[in-house]
This record gives sequence, C-alpha cells and structure tokens, in this order.
Amino acid sequence: MAAADADVSLASIREVRPVVEAASVRTPVLDGQWLGARVGGSVAFKAECLQRTGSFKVRGVAARLGASGQDLGSGVVAASAGNHGQALAHIAAVHNVPCHVFMPTTASVSKARAIERSGARLELREDSVDGCLEDAREFAAAHGATLVHPFDDPLIILGQATIGLELLEQVPDLATVIVPVGGGGLAGGMAAALKQLKPDVRVVGVQAEICAPFAQGASAVSDVRFALADGIAIKRPGELTAPLVERYVDDLCTVPEDAIAEAIVALLEGGKLVVEGAGAVSVAALMTGAVRPAESGDTVAILSGGNIDLRRLAAATRMHEATQDTIVHIATKVPDHPGGLASLLATIAGAQANVLSVEHVRDAGPRGYHETGVELILETRGADHGEALRGALAEQGYEIVAMPTGAAPEPPA
Repeated sequence: MAAADADVSLASIREVRPVVEAASVRTPVLDGQWLGARVGGSVAFKAECLQRTGSFKVRGVAARLGASGQDLGSGVVAASAGNHGQALAHIAAVHNVPCHVFMPTTASVSKARAIERSGARLELREDSVDGCLEDAREFAAAHGATLVHPFDDPLIILGQATIGLELLEQVPDLATVIVPVGGGGLAGGMAAALKQLKPDVRVVGVQAEICAPFAQGASAVSDVRFALADGIAIKRPGELTAPLVERYVDDLCTVPEDAIAEAIVALLEGGKLVVEGAGAVSVAALMTGAVRPAESGDTVAILSGGNIDLRRLAAATRMHEATQDTIVHIATKVPDHPGGLASLLATIAGAQANVLSVEHVRDAGPRGYHETGVELILETRGADHGEALRGALAEQGYEIVAMPTGAAPEPPA
C-alpha cells in the first residue's frame, strides 16, 4: 500500500471503533487548571496513561488484531520500545494467539516484565527499535507470523484515530490539541479524525529534541536508545504516517530532555499522574512555551502513556530537585570524638533541614589531628532555606564547602 492510500476517512475510523472500544477504556479528560494558571489558558489532559496496558497503543493493536478475515494461527510478532509490545502481548492473549516481541536491551525493565507476564516471548537485542524491527520482519518471514508494525499500518492508524472521535465528544469547546509524535501513528490518525469533524481545531505535534525525525530527517538522528522519551525515540517516520502528519498536523515542535523531566514531575505533583517521558512531552511543550494554549476554547494535552520505569522516574525527580535548589551538598569538619557529629546534626535539625545522607571522609583534605571530614546531602525547602541553613552552621563555627551535584570536594582546610 502506498503512502497516499492510507484510508483515514471518518467511515473507516468509525468502523473500527466498536472493536477498539471492546478492548480498551474510554479514558478521562482531566482538569489541568493547575497548569493553565501557570501557562495562561484553559488546559486539560486526555489521560491515555490510564488506558489498559498503560498507553494508547492498545487501541491500534485492538483494531489490527480484531480485523475480520485474517489468519493469526502462526502468531504475531513486533518490535517495540515497550508500549506497543505490551499492547500486542495483551491483545494476543485475548485472541489466544502466540506473540513474539523484539525489544532493545536499553528498554524499560518494567515494560519488558509486563510483556512477559502477558505470556509473550521476549527477545532483547543490542539495537534500537529500528534494528529490532528488522529482526521482527525476519522472524515473521521465517515462521509465518503476522508482523504488527508499531505505527506504519493502516489499521493501527485507524485505532489510534479513535481518540480524536472520543476527544471531541468529551470536549465540545476543543480549540488546540497537543500530541506526542514518534512514528506518527497517533498524531496522524488523531489529527485526521479531528480535522474531518472540526477543521478549525489546531493540532500541534511534539517530538523529543534528541530524536525528531519529522523535523530533522533520518540522517540527522543517531543513537536514540537512551532517550528519556524512549516511547517516541524513532529514527524515521513511516511511509503511511509521514503524509498524514504533513497533511493534518498544523505545527511541530521539539522539547529537550530536561523539560521532559520537569513535565513528568509537574504531572506527578500537580496532577497526581504517573506519566512516562513520551507521554509528558505535550505538557513539556506548554511549560517551556514551545506551544501556547488557545486564547479561547480548551487546550488538551495528550498524555499518551504512563509506563515509566521507577529508575527513570527517580532520575527525573532528581533532575527536578537540582533545578529547585532543594538538595544541598556540603562538606565540613567535626571534632573526631563522641558527640562531634551529633552536634553538627543537631544544628542541621534546628535549621529544619532533612539529612538524606552523611559520610565520614577521614582521609580527605587538611584537618586538625582531632578532626574528621564529613560530607552531607541535605534536603531544604529551596534556595532561601539553604542560605539560612548555611548561616546557622556558620554561627556554630562550621566551615562549609558547597558541593555541586555529583562532585566530592575536600572539606575546608
């Protein structure tokens, strides 16, 4: 099928909707007033992070495997960074067909475990999703299995497009939609549905800066395996999806990794939502000003997935804390006798700071014969509290060296 032959007519989208709805849930549109107050505008979230298997991907897979007249007896196979594989494993189990998924070794551990728990056979490869896709194609040819592409498939695109129908029913005054862009199945399908029903809706696609194939072209993208937004870390757009994005998506923008981390934490704190990097890029675009909310009407950010590995969630939180000046690293000296450290800790407690870690460094830096070095990581309420803490320590005679994150300077002489 040529790129121009991708059928995203309303009739086709509506035709797959019943099978999609049977395998998925109608995800809520959640109020984003806390973010709207910050960026100026009426903001809401379409929470596909609360979808079955944790992402929108289950919609496309449901449409693909639920199509009539196909023989899946030899099983299905796919390449995935995680979400597509989880969706395929889940729907394959519903249809009672064998499932094989190829994933990069750098993929989320939690996503890999979820795939295996659904009964699929998992193969890890030292490569990107693009490389895994070649392995999946070879497996399909050798074993007669059905290859289920993560985005460049007509039925996959139609399944993702059902979000557009659902969104217009939930948000009558819809003005702007901000949608994550990886391979383009979600953005192209959704935008096609929206534009056919309400042409004046503005659709903005957001890519991760580290991997923006629609903006840069495949030759500009190198190693994308370690991206925080791994779910949209695709080296090149699809033959079917690229024309759809070009035709129906009004604008494209990119956001950097640090902004994605900030958006993850903002959604956790402000929205009480756990969202992965790929799902949070739409919010990152609002927070950075890369996308402005509509002046009138509602702006909806699509939260496309919530399957974040705890290790990456912790890393995002640490990045956030570093920018907020809530974590203070210091080095000092204390008397090397019983009670020496206790006095330091009492001063810190009196200043209402929280000790995250403390370590004696007896062989670091010049010090008196009866002194020992100490390095501490402390939690404060922010920059002002940190300064008050340093002042309290100085009043008690402690010489302080501030430590940048990751550094380990010697205690003061």
